[in-house]
Amino acid sequence: MFVRGRIRAVASMGLLGLVAALVGGLTAASSAALPATGVGPTGFVRVDSVGYLPGDVKHAYVMTTAPAANLGFTVLDQYGHVAIRGHVDAGSRGAWNKSYPDVYSLAFSRLVRPGRYRVAVSGDVRAVSATFVIEDARNLYGMLVRDGVAFFQAQRDGADQVAGPLARQPSHLNDAHAGVYEVPTFVDSSSDTIANSTLTPLPGGGLVNAAGGWFDAGDFLKFTHTTAYGDVVLYASARALGSAAPATLLAEARHGESWLNDMWNQRTKTLYLQVGIGSGNSAGTFFGDHDLWRLPQVDDHDNAVADRFAAAHRPVFEAARPGALISPNLVGRVSAAFALAAQFDAHIHPALAAQEFRAATSLYARADTAHPPNPLVTTWPNSYYPETTWRDDMELGAAEIALAAQDLGWNARPYLRAAAGWAAAYMATETGDTFNLYDTSALAHADLIEAIRRAGSPSGLGITTGALTGDLRRQIEVGVAHATADVFRAAGDATNFDVDAHTFGWIAMVGMYDHATGDHRFDDFAADQRGWLFGANAWGASFMVGEGTNFPSCMQHQVANLSGSLDRSAPLVVGAVVNGPNSPSQFAGGLGGLQSGMRKCPASADPYRQFSGHGSRYVDDVRAWQTDEPALDMTGAGIIAAAYQEAYG
Repeated sequence: MFVRGRIRAVASMGLLGLVAALVGGLTAASSAALPATGVGPTGFVRVDSVGYLPGDVKHAYVMTTAPAANLGFTVLDQYGHVAIRGHVDAGSRGAWNKSYPDVYSLAFSRLVRPGRYRVAVSGDVRAVSATFVIEDARNLYGMLVRDGVAFFQAQRDGADQVAGPLARQPSHLNDAHAGVYEVPTFVDSSSDTIANSTLTPLPGGGLVNAAGGWFDAGDFLKFTHTTAYGDVVLYASARALGSAAPATLLAEARHGESWLNDMWNQRTKTLYLQVGIGSGNSAGTFFGDHDLWRLPQVDDHDNAVADRFAAAHRPVFEAARPGALISPNLVGRVSAAFALAAQFDAHIHPALAAQEFRAATSLYARADTAHPPNPLVTTWPNSYYPETTWRDDMELGAAEIALAAQDLGWNARPYLRAAAGWAAAYMATETGDTFNLYDTSALAHADLIEAIRRAGSPSGLGITTGALTGDLRRQIEVGVAHATADVFRAAGDATNFDVDAHTFGWIAMVGMYDHATGDHRFDDFAADQRGWLFGANAWGASFMVGEGTNFPSCMQHQVANLSGSLDRSAPLVVGAVVNGPNSPSQFAGGLGGLQSGMRKCPASADPYRQFSGHGSRYVDDVRAWQTDEPALDMTGAGIIAAAYQEAYG
């Protein structure tokens, strides 16, 4: 928070003088309460601290300690000049918590001139917001895409590194000859602790080249399930942006595809599922990745017997036995990644595109759609990523294969029919979520619409483009309904995991819907969701590192904690998106102690505790994986949201 003594030193100045004096004085706080002239409420102003497009709806919020009347506001440019004036809405949108029983909304959509600004509130409450900018989509969203890709670069494993600000080094080179093991038994369905006394090599499993790829999250595990999703959103984002895509975007998509290609053995029809184990065994005779806190480059040289499966000799596990049918959720998304690569290569490297097409179709044929496993196979243990839908992934795989076939000039109709069938089945039986790691139907629908239109809208497919756009609209309207009633116009459920990923998903879906229909009815909704993600929320927090004012500084991320700064200065894992607010019940046992090797962060008490409310809490603490761990899927959702808004919004 800013220094109280400084406020008292300027207490005799007018509002404009106060704002000017505070411009350099905000550190962790994304807005400031100014000193009251008498007894009365105080409060905070919350804005999108990244910025707004000129044509956006622009909402800010005033959180107050008591009811307030006659609130006005001015928007001030970087020189302290008044850009516009207005009145805060008279009626409170509702209570946030006992400390902040009223939240008032204000709109400044009339502000369209590019520049750097703050909102200053006056009247019963005097407060000033974080700084934000007004700029065009290419600059605002382009920055988010570039920075999101930088996080994927920081997650690279293997020899092919982008050193970046954290000086990443080659890591886990021993994965190039990793042993394949039997799936262990876990102590129960919700635990990653292994019951076996040791891990057992799989008879005939041999060795696999599992080097490269990306770390899944703040740890060093690698999963086919999440890598495929990440690769799909990178390729889809590059396709949407076309020539406006940064070169790093397509390069990173190809990095992910290369690892997936090693995970799918077309000759033996074997899909490998993951590299590494999270925790060790209940007897304590061996450890897992989560038991160690270190930089990844040290693992190959860790000769401790207890660390053998966590570091130097990480196990690989199969998704199914060689030649057996495979969980359809995995099949669909990995096939989609290969097919997207083929779309890019069809006109520049047709021979390579043909290989990628064969990888996609050979895997797609192995889907166990008649008797899918229950639970679906995602990771070991399944509780890391418990997925419940699979028809969406099968639709996605078929839609991308159809588009690749069209790009190659080949017959796409069999896959058009397959995608349409799975879309109809999804709508009839699942409709479980909105676009995120666990439900890819929105992208599948959007790309199937494109494939159908390219084919001349043939009859007899079993689904129409109208039905597909209708389901896209249905999914968006779920968020709109929640946002309408929410104090901060938030669409997501901040009492559960992955609220940030879901919220970015809605923004991406609006871009998909805009592109498919030309109907921009949801653009204001998308702008409000971006605002919530970047500071127009109760905590005044941006949930993407390096973006806005008050972004995460204490993530549960080993490389960031050990090689980065802990005070929002460089070096940073820029672009990382964290989980975001979660239910306080997730912290019922406290945060626990620091793991051996962790750098303590934050240095003192939780600065966000006073803003817990509506059944949600946000903690920026290296121990708080529940809210503060970044991951591929969360950041990938941010990339595709920004790309689709830049391209189609």
